Amino acid sequence: MFGKKCMRRLVLIALGMLAAALIVQDGALATALGAGALVVAGVAWFESGTDSTRELAVVATLGAAAAAGRVLFAAVPGVQPVTVIAIVAGASLGARAGVATGALAAFVSNLFLGQGIWTPQQMLGWGACGAAGALLAPLLRNRWALAAVAAVLGFAFSVSMDVWLWYGFSPHTFPALAAVVGRGLWFDVSHAAGNVMIALAAGPELRRMLDRYGARLKTVVVWA
Repeated sequence: MFGKKCMRRLVLIALGMLAAALIVQDGALATALGAGALVVAGVAWFESGTDSTRELAVVATLGAAAAAGRVLFAAVPGVQPVTVIAIVAGASLGARAGVATGALAAFVSNLFLGQGIWTPQQMLGWGACGAAGALLAPLLRNRWALAAVAAVLGFAFSVSMDVWLWYGFSPHTFPALAAVVGRGLWFDVSHAAGNVMIALAAGPELRRMLDRYGARLKTVVVWA
């Protein structure tokens, strides 16, 4: 756990990175700084509200499992379990845990697949999937609803990475945007379809398991 002084430093670092993102003229660097600022702010947010080592343990376990699955399926373009696991973590354990799970999975898996300027953007995107899972939690108990949401968020994540690629490395014109998004469309659809298969196969079972664990996390023992 970080102390309050360290929390303030993280917030200041995030603000500094955000200010730098608004000043620099390079699109790739600006997006990396902006995404990094939000990731640092997310770390401060998670640490400021988490006082349970059990919650930290389950987030670390989920993040590691999602990362391992991403590495395992690396040979199949777009197919990986990170999106579904982040969504279910958010739905069962709350937005804080969902965001942390998605961001951690991106960071850890890139230790094997390659870290780069794209890492903060991926952490931000999968963290957002965890937050969306928390927001849509009541709808995600049904297997088909979970699969539909996972498909939409998987497609949105992949398109956001296409837009990041366009903004950072291509001319800022509509034809260039259409070319980049069109080139990545097959991978975007593959990500969405993979999410549907994973959600249908294991989504509700993972949700029930994490719901039970979440209930134990919230249990308060009072000694008479």
